[in-house]
Amino acid sequence: MVHLKTDKMLARKDKHVGWITFNNPARHNAVSLEMWQGLADIANDFANDDEIRVVVVNGAGGKAFVSGADISEFAEQRNSAQATEKYDAVAQEGTQALKNLNKPTLAMIDGYCIGGGVAIALNCDMRIAADHSRFAVPAAKLGLGYEYDGVRKLVDVVGPSFAKEIFFTARQFSATEALAMGLINRMVPKEDLLAYVQQYAETIAANAPMTVASIKTIVGEIVKDESVRDVAHCDQLVAACFNSADFTEGRTAFMEKRKPVFMGR
Repeated sequence: MVHLKTDKMLARKDKHVGWITFNNPARHNAVSLEMWQGLADIANDFANDDEIRVVVVNGAGGKAFVSGADISEFAEQRNSAQATEKYDAVAQEGTQALKNLNKPTLAMIDGYCIGGGVAIALNCDMRIAADHSRFAVPAAKLGLGYEYDGVRKLVDVVGPSFAKEIFFTARQFSATEALAMGLINRMVPKEDLLAYVQQYAETIAANAPMTVASIKTIVGEIVKDESVRDVAHCDQLVAACFNSADFTEGRTAFMEKRKPVFMGR
């Protein structure tokens, strides 16, 4: 069990699948300071739990994934340069813990995915959305600046032209538009979303964890600037896969025409 200091974040473990839920439906799951800290606590716990192989991130209430930061607390939590610096550090800790989680992460988007919600979804490996979902980054309507890393992540996913369109217009995009841009991987009917994501997560969890983890790392290195890529580390991960018991199990199961049972070692 994950011990949290807030009830606005929920953690659940279902066999090999971990669930992170933003639980503030009265405010469309707007993220407060304590929720940012809760996100870091859950992500770090899942990262250190060998039984967890896949993590699903979702929002409670069926109307929103995350609608952004909870602006109502800014007057108290960001009322000085020092307070703002502290707030930003906690929020950064939460997003980085999710981004750096050493297991596949799926964002299950059911409804509004706005501002910081898009940033959270982009820090997941894949995004699966219900067909009624809406997406926007309204920074230009609020006069906000957007940091390099956040813009870079969006450009990496949708490309420069769509990234500009999202920021320039600050409008809401439908799930169909998000799918066309590549902002989401899959769009499914709302009533099918939970079952679809559960099946997707279980499919990934049944595969060889070392192979899946190596691909997550290698893809992460590929999208870095060439000057800072650690190709040698990628080679080490590939070699570890070939030297693993799971590789023996995988090829044995193939020859015996049965499903492999991978142990992650």
